[in-house]
Amino acid sequence: MSQAEFAGGCLCGAVRLRATGPARNATLCHCRTCRRAAGAPLVAWVTFAARDFAFTRGDPVRYRSSPLVVRTFCGRCGTPLTYARDDEPETIDVTTISLERAHELAPRDHIWTSHALPWARGLDALPRSPEKRRGAHE
Repeated sequence: MSQAEFAGGCLCGAVRLRATGPARNATLCHCRTCRRAAGAPLVAWVTFAARDFAFTRGDPVRYRSSPLVVRTFCGRCGTPLTYARDDEPETIDVTTISLERAHELAPRDHIWTSHALPWARGLDALPRSPEKRRGAHE
């Protein structure tokens, strides 16, 4: 996918991160756990080798969301940052949108679509506003 350095962090700037090496497995996850952890209908992820990833400022909060999974997020602003599996210690997934060059990491697939919200399939058909919505939709 991409071989470069990717820097990023949380909304408030308290936690910063950097990933180098190839970015792989850009995906959109619809699983219930990712949706609830992010408060969003789906989450964009990209995978890096764990050896090529580091937090460069701040210390994120770590949360074991299931027996094998640890997620990190900023304890100040709540931004979801990473997903790591105990049984896959060589990789780490980073929330694509936490990276400054997220536009270079277009998703290549959807996963856990069996958990997708039924209305998520029709999002492309919704009205679009280039900035703030004017008026109310009924």
